Amino acid sequence: MIGRLNHVGVATPSIEASVALYRDLLGATKAHAPFDLPAQGVRVCFVDLPNAQIELIEPLGDDSPIHGFLAKNPRGGQHHVCFEVEDVLAARDALRAKGATILGTGEPRIGAHGTPIIFVHPKDMGGVLVELMETPKANHESGAH
Repeated sequence: MIGRLNHVGVATPSIEASVALYRDLLGATKAHAPFDLPAQGVRVCFVDLPNAQIELIEPLGDDSPIHGFLAKNPRGGQHHVCFEVEDVLAARDALRAKGATILGTGEPRIGAHGTPIIFVHPKDMGGVLVELMETPKANHESGAH
């Protein structure tokens, strides 16, 4: 079921400051333009790495779920890890059959990459919020993100 690591989500109070950190301290050379995901209450920016991406997530509006995370972690921090799966519905059903809790309604929604995603509750994943992102096999083999 589990595919390659696609990205690590990092909550931040400032995408601009975080991009500067990855660029100036770690030498990242490619940060995409930030964009808003109003349906999820976040502003997002991807930083490319040789083998994955960092997804910087900043609150967008007062209802953003990231506000709660930043209240506990004011400087930001790792929010989730995202793994690719070929079929998000099959992955969801297999996880549920094994007793895992899928967050929200359990129905996939469209994520920042424009593909269906679900989140698995941290209590069932060793304390880590896990995102599963549908990435058809053809995209995986071509190396597309």
